[in-house]
Amino acid sequence: MREFNYEDGTEWVAAIQERPGVDYKGRYYFFLYPRDRGESDGVALLDVRWNSARTAERTLRTMSEVELRRRLRSAIGRAGAPA
Repeated sequence: MREFNYEDGTEWVAAIQERPGVDYKGRYYFFLYPRDRGESDGVALLDVRWNSARTAERTLRTMSEVELRRRLRSAIGRAGAPA
């Protein structure tokens, strides 16, 4: 889990969620939510997926804040959600 500031100054959390099921391929996916509103207002990027929690966490740890903001813009645009 990583916290970062979006372009408008709001604080967001980048996290990894797990999709349940028997297939391990792409089980873990990228999920972002506003820190003050919680996960219920979050947006998922289901095309950013990993096969293991270890790989997902490592990727999230190494992402720059610029990359996190870019991914959030993409997720918001796809979901049609207000930032």
